[in-house]
Amino acid sequence: MRLIGLDYGDKTVGVAVSDGLGLTAQPLETITRDRWNKLRKTYQRIEEIISEYEVGEIIIGKPLNMDDTEGERVERTKIFGDELERRTGLPIRYVDERLTTVEADEILTEMGVAADKKKTYIDKIAASIILQNYMDSEEL
Repeated sequence: MRLIGLDYGDKTVGVAVSDGLGLTAQPLETITRDRWNKLRKTYQRIEEIISEYEVGEIIIGKPLNMDDTEGERVERTKIFGDELERRTGLPIRYVDERLTTVEADEILTEMGVAADKKKTYIDKIAASIILQNYMDSEEL
């Protein structure tokens, strides 16, 4: 069973999928939108990916504050996850995503990606880190 990892943000959703064995997370794409509450096309694209890759579970980054509290971003993420669960019927798991964007930025820097090109990759790299962290912490 493949997994999909999502890095949900106000204007983008980074997407990653696991390999067929559930060992590694691969960055796939970044879905963009104009506003945080304009999600119809975002949901549709995620549903297409779920069907194409035969995904059985959805992993979403939970944007906790550094002091472990939940703010408005967590609430928006949960609303997004609840709707995605309703639409797909798949289970949703949330994973602490603190510092994944920082880690993704460091990876891109090490790869020599120019600063002006990082925006293209950072969200899908963060999604792959979220998904990989989940897979590494679970006995799948």
